Amino acid sequence: MQLGFVTAILPELSLAEVAQVAKTSGYSCIEVMCWPVTKAERRYAGITHIDVTDFTPTQADDVRAVMAQTGVAISSLGYYPNPLAPDLAEAQRYVEHIRKVIRASSLLGLGRMTTFIGRDWTKSVDDNWPRFCETWKPLVQFAEDHGVRIGIENCPMLFTKDEWPGGKNLATSPAIWRRMFEEIPSTHLGLNYDPSHMIWQQMDYLQPIREFASRLVHIHAKDVRLDRHKLNDVGIMAHPNLYHTPKLPGLGDVNWGQFFSVLTDVGYRGPVCVEVEDRAYEATLDLRKESLRQSAAYLKQYVVG
Repeated sequence: MQLGFVTAILPELSLAEVAQVAKTSGYSCIEVMCWPVTKAERRYAGITHIDVTDFTPTQADDVRAVMAQTGVAISSLGYYPNPLAPDLAEAQRYVEHIRKVIRASSLLGLGRMTTFIGRDWTKSVDDNWPRFCETWKPLVQFAEDHGVRIGIENCPMLFTKDEWPGGKNLATSPAIWRRMFEEIPSTHLGLNYDPSHMIWQQMDYLQPIREFASRLVHIHAKDVRLDRHKLNDVGIMAHPNLYHTPKLPGLGDVNWGQFFSVLTDVGYRGPVCVEVEDRAYEATLDLRKESLRQSAAYLKQYVVG
């Protein structure tokens, strides 16, 4: 098992600088953000630590040389847009860039990339399903042809009241994952599993590890605090951002001892990457670096290997 972090929290640093932070903070890998070079439209998006737009074998060699200087590995290339967006031209741009991330992952010999399924938040799951099949069957085949597994994060991607309750990502629950994997049985489609999203949805975050053990491609270590006093005030029908708060591992409601206990029981030995979205640590670069050191110090007691 390898402990890492998502590079989105260090947007102002180069890949070499991020790798150095990882080394000095006690991490053995990083999930590298690979957005197109453009302006971010939301927090943690639009960050480019590797530009895969016209990625070549020579560039892959350059990336490997950068990483070799610190001995830190790349767990995955990450890109998290909405490839099922209602605007078809917009969605197609995302799909094409996902292909570029897959191709770059193959050139780097990584064997995995991480992203979202996406969703048209104005429609039901059933009404999204034809586009899911049309979009993702060719993408998964492309990934399989390149020897790359796709890890889908289970974040509902809810940012505004207009997106509630649908969100911008279909893959949010075991029922949908089950249906998704029945539709596309290839093992090159799996999960980038994040327990925090189950907490605020008031779902069991341990059982999915057992049921979908063979589909665990990558793990995100993010915690969340369910603010019961706020939930009691606004109710379950309110927007979820009103009653939950993302936190560093150990500062929320995830029982990390139990989480790693089950994770090791099912035989998972891949990367576990801290995803920092804790606003209490976002004011300065020094604070964000401290959040990474604190998270590593806490999680190392559980990481095997």
